[in-house]
Amino acid sequence: MFHASAYQGTKEEKYQLVIKQLEALIEDEPNRIANLSNASALLNQFLETINWVGFYLVENDQLVLGPFQGLPACVRIPFGKGVCGTAIAERKTIRVEDVNQFPGHIACDSASQSEIVVPIIKNEELIGVLDIDSPITNRFDEVDEIQLGRFVEVLVKYL
Repeated sequence: MFHASAYQGTKEEKYQLVIKQLEALIEDEPNRIANLSNASALLNQFLETINWVGFYLVENDQLVLGPFQGLPACVRIPFGKGVCGTAIAERKTIRVEDVNQFPGHIACDSASQSEIVVPIIKNEELIGVLDIDSPITNRFDEVDEIQLGRFVEVLVKYL
């Protein structure tokens, strides 16, 4: 498995490598839960200074906890609530520098200080979100946003 600190390339090159690893892990597996489980484990191994990474899946106009790496998490999130619910409702990636400044933030882990949420959409159908938390503020930048979007684009092909 690849860990970002073990590779000397640019941040973009590191993401390209982890995206290739994702594709190799899931390309022959049709099971959604297996693929999401491996995707969360891969990101947990790859990303530095994070304390939670995982998926919430759409079920009856709410998000329900899916495969993840980290401490136990909130199980259900209504559309429009918190960062995850807002990202799915608005169908756009949301990057939060300081979760304490985000109105209505849902604190599943009080150690989380910043967050990025990428919606997962396939053929206009809302599938869920990729949610990543960090114990430091301003952890995620534009490169993370673009590359995690690409990660989700590859993942969605196999969901």
